Amino acid sequence: MSWEIIQQSLPLFEKAFVLTLKLSAIAVILATLLGLVVALARDSRIPVISQLCATFEELLRNTPLLIQLFFLYYGLPSIGLKLSAETCAIIGSSLLGAAYMSGAFRGGFGGIPKIQLESARALGLSPMQMIQHVILPQGLVRSVPAVAANAIFLVKETSVFTVIAVPELTNTARDLIGMYYRTDEYLLVLVIAYAIILIPMSIILTLLERRVRRGTFGD
Repeated sequence: MSWEIIQQSLPLFEKAFVLTLKLSAIAVILATLLGLVVALARDSRIPVISQLCATFEELLRNTPLLIQLFFLYYGLPSIGLKLSAETCAIIGSSLLGAAYMSGAFRGGFGGIPKIQLESARALGLSPMQMIQHVILPQGLVRSVPAVAANAIFLVKETSVFTVIAVPELTNTARDLIGMYYRTDEYLLVLVIAYAIILIPMSIILTLLERRVRRGTFGD
């Protein structure tokens, strides 16, 4: 193990670290917002729209991100639509994340007691008012654990971006190993880099989940 080799590689890993954070943050935000929209649309039972959202969710959840990235980066140019590797990475992870987030939100919405929905209808609340005052406040809180798990999953999935040559952490480590054959050093930096991202993220999300549940349910 050579600490000098590790020190020399740090500038490259620093750039890859920042890019990984950037792509992860964008993907998580877009996936959460789109997933919420898909969940609400799917539960709305509006003809065609509900079925389309269900198809979207099932299709994305049952195809690997690797295949989706290949389609976006290598398949779309055949029809005249060429996107940068980073754009494909964001689109692919956001769509995959949205499918999982939709399931998480629907699980949260499904945990709302039916008596509350029936009471809201009895009070004359419109569908939009029910969403605003009954479904979202309770459903979002109940969805926090699953949403947090999906956010961590999306950060981990950035390692797949290496297949379309996005210079994130895993791709940087792979390139350095291929050039200098110092596997132990570069893999150690890779593990530490992901730990720096994921461990604080996991702690923060766990604390958020506990605080929200304590404030809402008194657990």
